[in-house]
Amino acid sequence: MSEASHTVWGMRSDVLPLFGRPEWVEVVGVFDLETTGVDVAGDRIVTAYVGVLDAAGTVVRERRWLADPGILIPEAASAIHGITTARARADGRPAGEVVREIVASLRGLLDAGIPVVAYNAAYDFSLLHHEALRNGIEPLDSPAPVIDPLVMDKRYDRYRRGKRTLSVVAAHYAVRLDDAHEASADAIAAGRVAQALAERYAAWLPGSAQELHTRQIGWARAQADSLTEYFIRIGRIDPHDRLDGTWPVR
Repeated sequence: MSEASHTVWGMRSDVLPLFGRPEWVEVVGVFDLETTGVDVAGDRIVTAYVGVLDAAGTVVRERRWLADPGILIPEAASAIHGITTARARADGRPAGEVVREIVASLRGLLDAGIPVVAYNAAYDFSLLHHEALRNGIEPLDSPAPVIDPLVMDKRYDRYRRGKRTLSVVAAHYAVRLDDAHEASADAIAAGRVAQALAERYAAWLPGSAQELHTRQIGWARAQADSLTEYFIRIGRIDPHDRLDGTWPVR
């Protein structure tokens, strides 16, 4: 253990690793958003969660937010996460305040060298980036280290059949997810999936969270290219269209 250590929300980031697992597994941040839609540039945050898990996947620190996004929440979105426009207006805090606090919480973790896990991270970090710009807040331009269980699972178990939604992947790795599409449940499950992946594929993983972050940039790009070719082949998109594989902020 090094003499220098960081403290975030009372947690030290220099804890010793369990045998056979990478050190970053010992303390991980987790992050998830529920939103008004899937357009990262135009849709808004409704609920958010940032937490910290210990080596056993237990939540040791957490923050939750409910925002008034300032726009109507489509019924389709409310049906997924359960938050209506009326509730957001009555109980939610101003979007700018919420976005500022989320960015500050994530920046604190990342500055301490604690990796932040987000499932399909390019969605959550990209939408947060645009929300920050919209509200005059300095965004997380190049957040790192970020760990994305979706990118990792596709890399290490590329040919497994079936969907890669969080609920399906969590079940595959025997991670409990009782309330899918609720920000805290999704974030915590994603963190535990990342820990399960780290244990299963420990022999093949890079030695540090920062190196893993760097490799995921290339993996995400390659995965998007592969999916693009498949969609072109089945006629889902035109040959001149390309899926954006930029990660973790696009």
